[in-house]
Amino acid sequence: MDSINKFLEFQLINIKDHTLSVYTLVVMALIFLFTKMVLWLIKKAIFRKHSAKKIDKGNAYALFQIIRYLVWIISIALILETIGVKVTVLIAGSAALLVGVGLGLQQTFNDIISGIILLSERSIKVGDILEIDGDIVKIQVIGFRTSKGMNRDEISIIIPNSLITTNKVINWSHQSKQTRFKINIGVAYGSDLDLVVKVLTESAMEHDEIIDKEHIDIRFADFGNSSLDFQILFYSKNIFRIEKVKSDIRKIINRKFAENKITVPFPQMDLHYKSKAAEL
Repeated sequence: MDSINKFLEFQLINIKDHTLSVYTLVVMALIFLFTKMVLWLIKKAIFRKHSAKKIDKGNAYALFQIIRYLVWIISIALILETIGVKVTVLIAGSAALLVGVGLGLQQTFNDIISGIILLSERSIKVGDILEIDGDIVKIQVIGFRTSKGMNRDEISIIIPNSLITTNKVINWSHQSKQTRFKINIGVAYGSDLDLVVKVLTESAMEHDEIIDKEHIDIRFADFGNSSLDFQILFYSKNIFRIEKVKSDIRKIINRKFAENKITVPFPQMDLHYKSKAAEL
């Protein structure tokens, strides 16, 4: 027992009034391991409730992230106290320094505050599909300073949290379970309009990703410069991959137009040439 006590009391570092012994390292390691174990148990409990459908995945993730940050703050404060650093004195003594650092890292702190808002307010959740700066992104991780998502080209996007909280962002996941989309198409002047409407309706009906097929709407939108302009309006749940759905429908339209001899016109321009000889 004496040998164990001597080992634990062995001083590794001794600087003025501050010492670092084996005992201190053991306590720090125990605090770290205890923190990891507590977080693991909390995570299991929260996501067990998610599995039981008491809370959705986004809410479970946000709640765990908030608890995780709080637990680590307490754990780091305990570790600092263990090695003899008074946290309250440290905060008071570095107040002026923190003001200077805060001015220099204003944007970083803005991102951190925005991250806290996102996690606590839960207006944006993991799995949500956002439109940010014209790009469609599926949120995968909401971090303390930045969030990570993936766009339709399978590219990972790192998004500063302040960009989400301060800019105009469309959350497609806050729509109803089905969202309405449209495809624009032009046909040549002189085409049989009833046949065009019939073919466009059949083309949309063929795609499996379109729901509420009785609500497919074909509109004669306008008289264009070179074409009669139509719109296909339809509902789909596949928000994130909707551009592929539109591409598939356009392929069906192209095939059916060829079968029914409906022409998609090229832009046309009439040029009138007046010679000087004719004026004489």
